[in-house]
Amino acid sequence: MNCPRDESILYTDKDHGIEVERCSQCKGAWYDFGELAELEATATTGADALAGMIEYSKRQSELKCPVCARPMEAFDYRANNVELDACPEEHGFWLDAGESDRVRDIMRERTRSLGRSASAQQTWNRERGGGFKQGGVIDQIRRLFGGR
Repeated sequence: MNCPRDESILYTDKDHGIEVERCSQCKGAWYDFGELAELEATATTGADALAGMIEYSKRQSELKCPVCARPMEAFDYRANNVELDACPEEHGFWLDAGESDRVRDIMRERTRSLGRSASAQQTWNRERGGGFKQGGVIDQIRRLFGGR
């Protein structure tokens, strides 16, 4: 395969334990279709962090897929300021130099945010009596609006 950025021949390399094809010139890497999820999983704990849409603001890329040579689609990874390129035939993803580390940083932050959210919900339930019990949140809302 050749690099979609500069046509250099890609060589097999490991990135965070995942076998990828890398460009010796631009240092970008080709991740086969399932390998982006594997990269995300190296930075998360639990399936909840992997859930959700990853492709936002899709647009045509200037790059061509190194497998089928079709124009790829660029997108903002998980609505962050990281532009990745994907083959529309689902052959894989092109990550420029340093983007695999940025993907892992985003996933680590996503995991931390989910943990904070779950912790806040548990605290709320504990302090408010579980929400659905007598005297819980629902009863407080009813009283607020004059209901019994």
